[in-house]
Amino acid sequence: MEQTGQNRSQWNESDNKADDPRPFGMLRDRLGRPLTDLRISVTDRCNFRCTYCMPREVFGSNFAFLPHQELLTFEEITRLAAIFAAHGVRKIRLTGGEPLLRKDLTKLIAMLAQVEGLEDLALTTNGSLLSPANARALKGAGLQRVTISLDSLDDEVFMAMNDVRFPVSKVLHAIEAAHDAGLTPVKVNMVVKKGVNDQSILAMADYFRETGHVLRFIEFMDVGTTNGWKLDQVVSAAQILATLEEHWPLEPMDPKPGQVATRYRYKDGKGEIGIIASVTKAFCSDCSRARISSEGLLYTCLFGARGHDFREQLRSQRSDQEIGHFLRAVWGGRDDRYSELRSENTRGLQKIEMSHIGG
Repeated sequence: MEQTGQNRSQWNESDNKADDPRPFGMLRDRLGRPLTDLRISVTDRCNFRCTYCMPREVFGSNFAFLPHQELLTFEEITRLAAIFAAHGVRKIRLTGGEPLLRKDLTKLIAMLAQVEGLEDLALTTNGSLLSPANARALKGAGLQRVTISLDSLDDEVFMAMNDVRFPVSKVLHAIEAAHDAGLTPVKVNMVVKKGVNDQSILAMADYFRETGHVLRFIEFMDVGTTNGWKLDQVVSAAQILATLEEHWPLEPMDPKPGQVATRYRYKDGKGEIGIIASVTKAFCSDCSRARISSEGLLYTCLFGARGHDFREQLRSQRSDQEIGHFLRAVWGGRDDRYSELRSENTRGLQKIEMSHIGG
């Protein structure tokens, strides 16, 4: 941490122009978007085979996952987190794959919790390994919040989607374990796919009203190239909202910086929901997120095809200042806006799989 602070001063002196009004650390891409949120995948492995993320026909028993030595170590992850924090990142979310498959994850969380400048440390999980004891350990190590995936309350629907016959009841137990441990507010993510689980929208909303948990509906997205995405399988944000408002009037809430969900509250005061509409209402214009894969490649877009190798930077004995220069060059050259440009000409492009960079 002390070295990072020294590098911060050197960067300010050598890289900021005298007439640049921005404070040190605020990076901007070609479209003027800052870098404030970082998602770090800690493993490319998952114990689910969700049809919209890791379909079994691709990620089967013969699929070659990364060997352990190719993964970033906890020390490397923490060092990168400190460098990114020194350049404006304030929020880190740990992802996978399924992040709780990474051994001794609480050690990493404890290390990240000490990084100067970070304000929010969260984790996304399928909930399968989130027992009450694990939830308490994660909270004790410094984790602040969790997001848990649950696509239906109907066992047959949910088990067909996760494709490992994992029951709804165990995910609900994980949600309550997170709540009881203080990992709040718990966010619950539901990917909505037409003809598969769209009939579960109302039941999910009804269940999570008044619980204090925040249910978020996500349009089925064309992340990667293996999930068989088709536009006619998308249930739009407008359709989701209309379905909900037939039963419970909603009103919009003020957006939070860096959040991709459009937020609504029930007019009767019984909670809030979010809708993530990457397909029908692109939010590229204010996207402030970067993603690091488990082997250390930085992707500047969820729909990206090429990563920037930060593991090589780390393992080539480069200084924090040199890695900072590399980060500034990468983000400064960013002009991604896939969702705004989505068309017949872009849908078939080779893209990184969501399971590799955590969605």
